[in-house]
Amino acid sequence: MLFTEPIFLFFFLPVLLALYLAPDAAGRRAGCRTDTYRSVLLLAASVIFYASGGGWFTWVLLASIAFNYGMAIAVDAGHASGAARRRLAVAVGVNLLVLGVFKYADFATANLNAVLAAGGARSVPLPHVLLPIGISFFTFQAVSYVVDVYRHDVAVQRNPLHAAVYLLLFPQLIAGPIVRYRDLADQLQRRSVSFDDFAAGAHRFTIGLAKKLLVANVLAAPADRIFAMPPTQWSAALTWLGLVCYTLQIYFDFSGYSDMAIGLGRLFGFHFLENFRWPYAARSVQDFWRRWHISLSTWFRDYVYVPLGGNRTGPARVYLNLVVVFTLCGLWHGASWNFVVWGLFHGVFLAAERVGFARAIGRLWTPARHAYTLAVVMVGWVFFRADTLQTALLFLRAMAGLGAADPVPYTAGWFLTPHVIMTIGAGAILSAPVAPWLSAWRDRLLDDRRRPAVGWTAATLAVVGFAALLFASVLQAAAGTYNPFIYFRF
Repeated sequence: MLFTEPIFLFFFLPVLLALYLAPDAAGRRAGCRTDTYRSVLLLAASVIFYASGGGWFTWVLLASIAFNYGMAIAVDAGHASGAARRRLAVAVGVNLLVLGVFKYADFATANLNAVLAAGGARSVPLPHVLLPIGISFFTFQAVSYVVDVYRHDVAVQRNPLHAAVYLLLFPQLIAGPIVRYRDLADQLQRRSVSFDDFAAGAHRFTIGLAKKLLVANVLAAPADRIFAMPPTQWSAALTWLGLVCYTLQIYFDFSGYSDMAIGLGRLFGFHFLENFRWPYAARSVQDFWRRWHISLSTWFRDYVYVPLGGNRTGPARVYLNLVVVFTLCGLWHGASWNFVVWGLFHGVFLAAERVGFARAIGRLWTPARHAYTLAVVMVGWVFFRADTLQTALLFLRAMAGLGAADPVPYTAGWFLTPHVIMTIGAGAILSAPVAPWLSAWRDRLLDDRRRPAVGWTAATLAVVGFAALLFASVLQAAAGTYNPFIYFRF
């Protein structure tokens, strides 16, 4: 079930909100407290939500929740007997083993077969293991919980209902953000939904809906068509257009999902941390990773980079740690060498900036710093989007003007319809921090007692614009085709 599907927008979410926000009478009839009633309702809704697309993999998710709930209690109890470290190793090992089997079995077998073929040995059949939706996200979230219990950063959760709601909460279950237990612990025990929370949640959800349906989906069409063309038909103009479309698509797709997840959380009384802070406005690769997929980058920082020594080791080890962490980050995104190269590519630039390259960049004119960062990020997106490493290299070759050996059936102009041009322009503007500036400007007008009519006009225009955005998004949702979020496959 997608957040953008009519069944979710017009049935699942309204029914769930109606049951959730009017719980007192229902809770009394069920003989339980309001908080318990709401947690049970959310847990049931989350299971239904995941099962609608996950099928029998729902049992894998439920088994993971039961295992990590029990192991967290065992790790907490092990502090007294000295067995906590061993139990933590078992918990982390089993989680990574399950992730490895489902996500990397085919990748490992294919690479083993390449080695066997080089030696003249018989290949091993590929296991063709299907990937459960969102396994990378819920596995990392579970690992962070157990590790935090071991570190005494959080108190272990002994209520199975609260633990299950934390690990199964449907707004961020499939594609994040990766929520730390310490950020939700108090909210799991007791939460309320104020009018301001509900209004803010609905607004944030609508913004995310518009990002996905009105920008990401529109730009997905030319990006997908161009990347799917035979490499011999790629011209420089086509490849650059495809990359520009994909650069905007992935940002509006993933940040749109995060906005919807954060908005849905607010509707149910949960406050999730931000996952994006205008990453394309970054002035260095380091700055980019402080703004892009913040929950993942901080996860790798706290649970991989710091245990490896972080900044406490010598310079050479710090640079190696950065490269290792981002290589693993690339592998987390997908079982393919192009993802590994994507992570390594970013790791090398991060290490270079640590060496002193960042100081040289810092002396540049600000637009030049933005241009450098966007160039690095966009070249990296080629490895991220291409199906194989060879395809990515051919795409980069075409971007350099060395492609298109065959007659090209389509030119860049064929894809540049007025709708696409308008969407690229809007995407380029809105990927910069324009919205906060407009909100601040509107608030200043509203606070200006000398010109009440101006403030009232600005507020009215904001409401009308928001309503138009919601209406256009709903129309697109009703008329659109199935177009899952990019990060669902991770």
